[in-house]
Parts: sequence; structure tokens; C-alpha cells
Amino acid sequence: MAKKQKLVILLIIIIVLVLGGGLFYCWQNREIKGSPEDYIIKETEEGKFVENKKAGLEIKVPEGWEVEKIEIMEGSVILYSPDTEGYRPDKIEPPLKKGCLIEVAVAYKKTDLKEIKIEAEEAHKLLIMKSDEFEVTEVDRKPAIKNTFDCVDLGSSIDTYVVGKRMLYGVGITSALEDVERCSQEFDKFLETVSIN
Repeated sequence: MAKKQKLVILLIIIIVLVLGGGLFYCWQNREIKGSPEDYIIKETEEGKFVENKKAGLEIKVPEGWEVEKIEIMEGSVILYSPDTEGYRPDKIEPPLKKGCLIEVAVAYKKTDLKEIKIEAEEAHKLLIMKSDEFEVTEVDRKPAIKNTFDCVDLGSSIDTYVVGKRMLYGVGITSALEDVERCSQEFDKFLETVSIN
């Protein structure tokens, strides 16, 4: 009888360990979703900032630009120059008629830069592209991939992707045809203000 009790206790311990390990694995790989409420817009003496503590992200809004939270992906913020035409809250009507529009988003998924490049190339196969270039760069001293493209339907855009431990940061700018050069310069300055922890 003592042997049977030891065997039952051993089986219970094994089952508890297996279940505990399974629960730990599920907890580690749980799906985390974001939302527009994760973004906090705050005014300071240094200017207007957008913060997403959950994602470890902070950005500075360019002087005079507007900012809005929107429900795209897992929550995004849109920043746009005061002269922007072709954008309404929660609706972008590409290509923009005038101005610059920056979108910042966080996707809670594990990926790498190579996979992101492949995904972008696949998505672009569905569009009529005038040009499409990729380069490796850095944002806040973290490896990133920058995709500069011109599309018949969407206009001129630059998308920059930074891969975190369990998330993907996407920062992109769309420009009206007449404002491509100005918007590109604004975007370069803007990327210098992006902080990712």
C-alpha cells in the first residue's frame, strides 16, 4: 500500500509540474493587445509629447502639429502638419492633397527586421509602385528598417520599423506630392525625438 501511495503522490507531482509549466509557457507567450487609450498626450514647457508607457514609447510632437489617437492596428496616434488636407479623424484619404501626416503604432508581436521587410514587400505587390527602397538604419540607437516608397494609390511614404523584445514599433510619414522634400526633412527631425525603452 505504501508503494501505491508513493506512486500516486509522484504522479500528482508530475501532473502539477506539467500543468504549472504549461501555464507558465502560456503566460509568457500570451497575446498582449494595445489600444488608443495606451497613448497619453501631454503638454509641457518643452512642447507637446505623446507617451505609451505600456510600450515604453515617447515621442515629441513637431511644433504646431496636431495629434489624435485613432483605432488602427492596436491603437495608433496620428500627427499632422497644420496645412494638411486629405485627412479627417479616423480616415485618411490617400494620397494627401497637401501637408505631412505621421502615424505611430505599436503591434504586440514577436518578429525581426528580415520578416518585416518580407511582409512589406509582399504587401507592396498588391499596389502599383513607382519606387520602393529599403535600408537598415537606427531609431533611438536601436536597429530599424526604413522603407521609402512612392505608390500610385497611397502617394509618397516613408515607413520605419523598430523591433522590440515582444513588439514592433512602426513610424511612418505620408506626404502630399508637393511636400515630399519638406515632409522627409520633418520626419528625419521627428525620428530624433522618438524614445523607445
